[in-house]
Amino acid sequence: MYKIVIDSCGELPEDLKKDGHYQNVSLELEVDGYCIRDDETFDQKDFLRRVKESVTGPKSACPSPDEYMKSYEGDADHVYVVTLSGRLSGSYNSAELGKNLFEEEHPGEKKIYVFNSRSASIGETLIGMKVQECEEAGMSFEEVVETTEKYISSMNTFFVLETLETLRKNGRLTNLKAFIANTLNIKPVMGSTEEGSICQLGQARGMNKALDKMIQNVIAKTKNSENRVLAISHCNCPERARAVKEKLEKLAKFKKIIITDTAGVSTMYANDGGVIIAV
Repeated sequence: MYKIVIDSCGELPEDLKKDGHYQNVSLELEVDGYCIRDDETFDQKDFLRRVKESVTGPKSACPSPDEYMKSYEGDADHVYVVTLSGRLSGSYNSAELGKNLFEEEHPGEKKIYVFNSRSASIGETLIGMKVQECEEAGMSFEEVVETTEKYISSMNTFFVLETLETLRKNGRLTNLKAFIANTLNIKPVMGSTEEGSICQLGQARGMNKALDKMIQNVIAKTKNSENRVLAISHCNCPERARAVKEKLEKLAKFKKIIITDTAGVSTMYANDGGVIIAV
């Protein structure tokens, strides 16, 4: 028996929600004192409205070690945990602390491993799917961990945002840079570093050109695409996500391409119209 625990930044498509092996641990979001739990009750439309009206912008809080401890309970003797990049959130440290506390209270009861995704959003989902693929193939716990860690090292995450307002309000971008970008309609193409930080890969005038540039980066950085699953997460822009999928399919063959809408934490950063790709 195995279980895959993913913090709520990792979106679970409907088929995985029904799978029975997956469990989300929720982060908390806050906009001007109003608290929102990032679970099935999350209302994207209402959240985007609140963010737009907010002067200070939204904040997020990672799950407590205690919440992670609770998620490790149950019949599964193998528990795999996938968290937001340790460079972007305290979720990884919280999950590790929860693991240590659980093992102190229940020595030898089960094997638990926490993966630092070095990614976010749909990147976490792909890692969970890789764990499941390995488990279903009959690998040992140690083999699953080793194979999945190798997979994480080979992954890349990319994104293009419609607006930089949330990053500006969060202090991750200077006011001047955000102002210039918004005034000139410049859309930066962002990506993940090997350590799991965020870097700028390029920029373009207008959303369509920026998405094309992101697609070029995806194709250039993805080796053996026919053996890889690519995932697209979008914030309230399904047509845009489908258009990106169609362009990718014309340029390369992938094992599978999945599309999903962003959950709470990813909605907070992607903001209305943002598109994230992980492969």
